[in-house]
Amino acid sequence: MRNLPDGWRRHLVLDERVCVALERFVDAERAGRRVFPPAELVFAALEATPIDAVRVVLLGQDPYHGPGQAHGLAFSVPRGVRRPPSLANLLAELEADRGVRAPDHGCLEAWAARGVLLLNTSLTVREAEPGSHARRGWEHVTDAVIDALVARPRPLVFALWGAHAQKKQRRIRAPHRIVRGVHPSPLSAHRGFFGSRPFAAIDAALVELGGAPMDWRLG
Repeated sequence: MRNLPDGWRRHLVLDERVCVALERFVDAERAGRRVFPPAELVFAALEATPIDAVRVVLLGQDPYHGPGQAHGLAFSVPRGVRRPPSLANLLAELEADRGVRAPDHGCLEAWAARGVLLLNTSLTVREAEPGSHARRGWEHVTDAVIDALVARPRPLVFALWGAHAQKKQRRIRAPHRIVRGVHPSPLSAHRGFFGSRPFAAIDAALVELGGAPMDWRLG
């Protein structure tokens, strides 16, 4: 696939027919509609966090569908872009949970650099139409990413927030750890995300695996 980082490519088992059909679909969509993120940022999460560096996977659904929001990292927006409600809720819980004050931006690149893979299950979306590129082949690609991580000898932590992410649980096995929880979206945050201390749970799982807690600070 175009722009797929070589460091990940050699670990992924992909069906060429699915990938070709997916690329044709996305190309056709870009020809007639606005599609996010830009083509060069579709695999930004994999670029930012090499496979051997992954300690935690935060699994999202699909990219933000408003202009300027999506930049290839799940839950994140570029600096200078207003934080969407899900991200604002996530950062509010982070402060309550770990005492990390929310910054004046919503860019999570610092997490990616420390080993948090910010992965959506679909990597493109049509403007103003969430879920519009689901079931077009991206799930095959992101399932392959998860499978490659599960096959690694060093265990890691998968944070599955919400029913959509939790569908991926069947692909994950011990010794990897799973932290399940409510999604931080405005529709569900008050029904179990707030107060659930998901970041403490991730840190506890990392320690159980013999590692150090995450540094959740955002500069």
